[in-house]
Amino acid sequence: LLTTEIIPLCLRIMESGSELSKTVATFILQKILLDDSGLSYICHTYDRFSHVAIILGKMVISLSKEPSARLLKHVVRCYLRLSDNPRAREALRQCLPDQLRDGTFTACLQEDKSTKHWLTMLLKNLDTPTVPVTDPRQVGIAPLAS
Repeated sequence: LLTTEIIPLCLRIMESGSELSKTVATFILQKILLDDSGLSYICHTYDRFSHVAIILGKMVISLSKEPSARLLKHVVRCYLRLSDNPRAREALRQCLPDQLRDGTFTACLQEDKSTKHWLTMLLKNLDTPTVPVTDPRQVGIAPLAS
């Protein structure tokens, strides 16, 4: 499935389809991301990741003007899953739309406990510092003698 045109097609629909089409396309992207190989595929190159992040960002801006709890749920779930990848998490710290941090969707999420929980988890993932890869010499492991 990953080698087909399904991801670019979903992204095109997410950008310009009707609300129902966007919801279905975002749900499909969410399902792809929930699979480890799908997450790995999308995060494998900067171009793939950035294309997905840009489209999701545009959707958040659009949703801030015309809220849809159903569509927002899938967008947040996509972001949360992307945050499971260390490189994507670093990038999302810089490019996550402010509307997901500033309470813009509080009213929209009032009735949806699962999406509110996912958004809280996403923000927690992005606020938790990544443990840097340590140099073995710094943790008391002696280098191999030559």
